[in-house]
Amino acid sequence: MAIGLAALLDDVALIAKTAAASVDDVGLAVGKTSAKAAGVVVDDAAVTPRFVAGVKPNRELPIIWKITKGSLRNKLLIILPIALILSWLAPWALTPLLMCGGTYLCFEGAEKILEKLLHKGAAEDVEEEKAAKPESEIVRGAVTTDFILSAEIMVISLNEVADQPFLNRAVVLAIVGLLITLVVYGAVSALVKMDDIGLAMAQRDSEFSQKFGRGLVKGMPYVLQIIAVIGTAAMLWVGGHILVEGLYELFWHWPHEMIHHAEEAVGSNAALQWIVNTFFSMIFGFIAGSIVVAIVHFLPFTSNKHEE
Repeated sequence: MAIGLAALLDDVALIAKTAAASVDDVGLAVGKTSAKAAGVVVDDAAVTPRFVAGVKPNRELPIIWKITKGSLRNKLLIILPIALILSWLAPWALTPLLMCGGTYLCFEGAEKILEKLLHKGAAEDVEEEKAAKPESEIVRGAVTTDFILSAEIMVISLNEVADQPFLNRAVVLAIVGLLITLVVYGAVSALVKMDDIGLAMAQRDSEFSQKFGRGLVKGMPYVLQIIAVIGTAAMLWVGGHILVEGLYELFWHWPHEMIHHAEEAVGSNAALQWIVNTFFSMIFGFIAGSIVVAIVHFLPFTSNKHEE
């Protein structure tokens, strides 16, 4: 009896050690994958605020909450199971699917820039039209863009834990998806309500608070405009980067090698290398997106709509 009890305790201790090691592995993997996906997280945070530009202030947070829930659905209920299944059955399909999303981002970014350049007088009309859109359409557009950015985040994370057991991979991806979504949309919520915070501070008794609050109120429209520009650029550099990396993996090495040589030309400074990579990825994304814009606008069912 004593021997059986000792054996049982040994088994329990072994299970506990294995579970602790597994928890440690998951924790390390979450930290590693989150850091690896940080660039896309910044892009996601830059892209999102433009969807609530022009929206009534009292509807900003409800819309962001709807987008947040859509983002969680994207990551946890759609992308996570598909990525795990594909990594098991057809890992070769991940890159082409990701490139389709990258092409969509390039198209969105290039279309916005070309509209600004070719239809300068229509910029205010576009903003008014966007403000008049129903919330469901705003949320749908934001969630669609989030889907591509989330897909890249999840695929990057999946690549980092490819050597982990299946269950560990699933847990890590779920935790990363949840954390990143909360961080991104928490930051976006704070950003779009910053002018309200400034207004509240301007009404306090403290002279410093009043000055700082008035500065926030005056400065936030310019900050949001800058973020809108960064958001458009982020679509191009993320989309362009996805296409360059995907083409390199599939068949066309020249764009990737050209960008790699340009990175080497600026030395070993990681910040400069990132700037170079981002710049050329953005240029490539704009070229690819402009080609898609031209094709789409020449299609019969889209050209009629565009003329109207």
